Amino acid sequence: MARSDFRFAHPLRVRWAEVDKQGIVFNGHYLLYFDVGITEYWRATGFPYPQGLLDQGSDLYVVKSTVEYHRSAEYDDELEVCVRVARIGRSSMNFAIEIHRDADHLVSGEVIYVNADPATRTSAPVPAALRERIAALEGRDPSQ
Repeated sequence: MARSDFRFAHPLRVRWAEVDKQGIVFNGHYLLYFDVGITEYWRATGFPYPQGLLDQGSDLYVVKSTVEYHRSAEYDDELEVCVRVARIGRSSMNFAIEIHRDADHLVSGEVIYVNADPATRTSAPVPAALRERIAALEGRDPSQ
């Protein structure tokens, strides 16, 4: 994907506690960065997590995460966590994520969620209101 494929990005600065003995961001922190980006993505849709989704009778559960490392981030780097919904199925959503430092593409990843009924924690269709807000933010319908 190209950086221009992402309509949403969230700025993030690398903190001292996230750097390991090698002087680079410890690999596990990138999943935290993904989570921060997705949380801010939901806020941008108008359904801030968790309450915005709970109000729709929905909650999300991660079923898969992947991270591909291209380059390392270092202490005090200013990053952009780029997030997009690549696909929406009946009850699942695939988020594509990239982390950039200026022109450098550092990390790529995917996080797949299943939408569920919060009371039963069983799979449930993604509500139409969420689909509409995602399509508006993305400028396209990710279920197609």
